[in-house]
Amino acid sequence: MVHSLLAFLFIILICVVVHEFGHYLTALWFGVKVHEFSFGMGPLLWQRQGRKNAWSVRAIPVGGFVRLAGMGEENEDETVATGEGFQEKSPWKKLIILAAGPLSNVLLVVVIATVMLMSRGVLDLSTSEVGQLIPGFPAEAAGLRSGDVIESVGGINVGDWAGMTREIRSQAAQKSELTLAVRRGEQKLTLVMGTKSQKPGEPPLIGIRPAVKKLSFFAALRGSVVYTFNMTLVMLHGLKDMIAHPSAADVSGPVGIAAMAGEAAREGFFSLLSFLAIISLNLGIVNLLPFPALDGGHIVFAIGELITGRNVSAELEGKIHFIGFMFLGALIVLITWQDILRLFGR
Repeated sequence: MVHSLLAFLFIILICVVVHEFGHYLTALWFGVKVHEFSFGMGPLLWQRQGRKNAWSVRAIPVGGFVRLAGMGEENEDETVATGEGFQEKSPWKKLIILAAGPLSNVLLVVVIATVMLMSRGVLDLSTSEVGQLIPGFPAEAAGLRSGDVIESVGGINVGDWAGMTREIRSQAAQKSELTLAVRRGEQKLTLVMGTKSQKPGEPPLIGIRPAVKKLSFFAALRGSVVYTFNMTLVMLHGLKDMIAHPSAADVSGPVGIAAMAGEAAREGFFSLLSFLAIISLNLGIVNLLPFPALDGGHIVFAIGELITGRNVSAELEGKIHFIGFMFLGALIVLITWQDILRLFGR
């Protein structure tokens, strides 16, 4: 339980701080006064006044905020000089400040994916080189080694991992033994082995995994951008299905995320890092949705001002966002209750 809580707080801390720093830095860049940068919501636990703003920690560690001048959230002792208010800025500046939070979460995913591709690498499916042997399977018993390159299966030449596995499965369905031509350094070997299925009806296997290839910085960066784009499409498709079929949606709140974070942490640091990337991307995408109280809801008003040249009154916009906030709060409570019931098997 403590393990899951610590993992959850680590993930939320990183995601929230990155998100809010996106708003914070762009707000300062465009001359908007920042009253407070807070991690957490609700009652104040700790606060320190910095040179430009107050830094706060609040009781509920789910979320956070940057309180900008001119948005109707000033305390009694806070003043806003002319030109320092958010609402005084041009619509395109507002758009950048509002979008910077979610886009910072997306950028975090690109950074994490780049680091992992450089340090951990990817499975190299472009060759038929053996990376790892699975204990107890025929390849190990026949003497195949990590680093061996399988050049042919039953006399059929193979050049990549997909072609090799396809040929192994095809021939294993007709023969009890396979003959592999293997290159080991300068040596040419012929190995004969059987196959094994883990369960009846599953494809026959010889027990090998691909080699892992670490990427250069630019290759890793390119791969991370492609990965982030593809994951974004998958998540958007999932959101569409959730809206179309809400009763079938499988959504997790803070309790469910904490349980998954704990499980990822138990599998190791890189597993936790991968989970952090998924949560950060979710946070970025969801916050861009055009719903009141979310960044996307604020962006809708900024776009409306950009198109029409007219600004909705701060009071009316505040009321709309408050309604959205109450709805989202109720939704989080409902999802959290379902998480608790699921956790206790009910």
